[in-house]
Amino acid sequence: AAWVAGKNVRFWKGRWQTVGGWERIFAEALTGVCRTVLPWTDNLGALMGAFGTHSALQVYRGGELFDITPVGLAAGAEHGTGTTGYSTGAYGVGGYSEPSASDYFARTWALDTYGESLMANPRGETIYWWQNDTGTPAEPLTGAPDEVTYMLVTESRQVMAIGCNEEVSGTFNPLCIRFSDIENPEDWTTTPSNNAGEVILKGGGRLVAGRRFGEYVLAWTDSGFYVGTFIGDPSQTWRFDPVPGKCGLMGPNAVVIFGGAAYWVAPDGQFYVWAPGSAPAILPCTVRKDFTDNLAASQFDKVVASSCATFSEVRFDYPDARDGDGLENSRYIAVCTLDGAWTKGEMARSAYVDAGPSVSPIGVAPSGEVYWHERGATADGEPLAWYVESGDQYVDDDRRVMRVNDVEPDFEGQLGPVRMTISTRDFPQEPRVAWDPVTLAPGETFQDLRAEGRFMSVRFEGSSVPSFARCGRPSFDVITTGAR
Repeated sequence: AAWVAGKNVRFWKGRWQTVGGWERIFAEALTGVCRTVLPWTDNLGALMGAFGTHSALQVYRGGELFDITPVGLAAGAEHGTGTTGYSTGAYGVGGYSEPSASDYFARTWALDTYGESLMANPRGETIYWWQNDTGTPAEPLTGAPDEVTYMLVTESRQVMAIGCNEEVSGTFNPLCIRFSDIENPEDWTTTPSNNAGEVILKGGGRLVAGRRFGEYVLAWTDSGFYVGTFIGDPSQTWRFDPVPGKCGLMGPNAVVIFGGAAYWVAPDGQFYVWAPGSAPAILPCTVRKDFTDNLAASQFDKVVASSCATFSEVRFDYPDARDGDGLENSRYIAVCTLDGAWTKGEMARSAYVDAGPSVSPIGVAPSGEVYWHERGATADGEPLAWYVESGDQYVDDDRRVMRVNDVEPDFEGQLGPVRMTISTRDFPQEPRVAWDPVTLAPGETFQDLRAEGRFMSVRFEGSSVPSFARCGRPSFDVITTGAR
């Protein structure tokens, strides 16, 4: 069957199966809406976790949650308000049917490690350094630019500001990249004898984010993509080369490095993949229209790209205008990088990161709960709801009718009952008619049913504690009758 719709299932090795469950890591909720999460280990091997929210910076260590928000750092915007013109943003922002003159972004964070310590940059602010003392807040990094769009730490142990104040004038330049000296994150002054420096990208637009990619640094503007190469000469420490194509980045968290490639979504909703030595390629997406049609306007910066290495999966969480007030991440789409199969899910996660060094992926709800993912088969002890639905199947072009008399289910690892519903219709533009559903218990070998029609689709679904199923090869007793 061709599976055309689903929720909280994934395709793995050619078969669909329910996604793994999730469970709380700690009882306390975070302060504010988390946009970025970073797990790492200190020099003793203890697991750490940093959480950047719209109003705080918190760290998890030794089973406790600590507030390390920099002193005097004001809360940022919880929601984006710009770029969409009339009826959005503050009064008078944007003309009728025109984009606003300024962009008003939700507070996001860039988090990275420097050794065992943490570098943290709230978008539009300076860079802060936290050196593993839970009793001391993160402090401004000496010498760093005052206004930084995105920060990362390079393989050469330099702190890099992507989109920042120029060194000489101090004026913010959305295309300026600056970096500290090697092994000295507090030295940002360019001299003939050190490797601190500055690069101004050519072209227009604004820098959105960057990612470390082995020895390279990848940088995206809202319309372009650049590859940074470490040269190492004080006269030219880094060189950034533009990559042909209009393949910019939708938001600072809308890219993930996985399996030797970068995956991201551009402002126009197109998905891309790139690996060294190649040009960015469009990543075909069978659910792109559903994503672009319903992505909440002015909330693009909340899109979060992540991976799940266990299933060779890349995932994009996003705010869907169909849910609630449409302002927070409520759904996701995911692709298996092995075969290009896309799936959809309904799950509120404002931040998400793959396992490593943590043993499981970490997801954060907009309400502040932090979860281990791909654990167990429940939604934190509650029913895990899922479904998958096929497209219409038919016998041939002779308008013959199918009659289904029974089913022999084939589910691997089934936990909880699976409800199966067959829907039929006699003509392509007729509404479907759902026949009486049947409930398939774990281990059940056979069940009678009745359904009849020219076109037929099947839906499997579950919602129990626990709930899991992996599809094998279910068998249906189907006979053909006369033509309609």
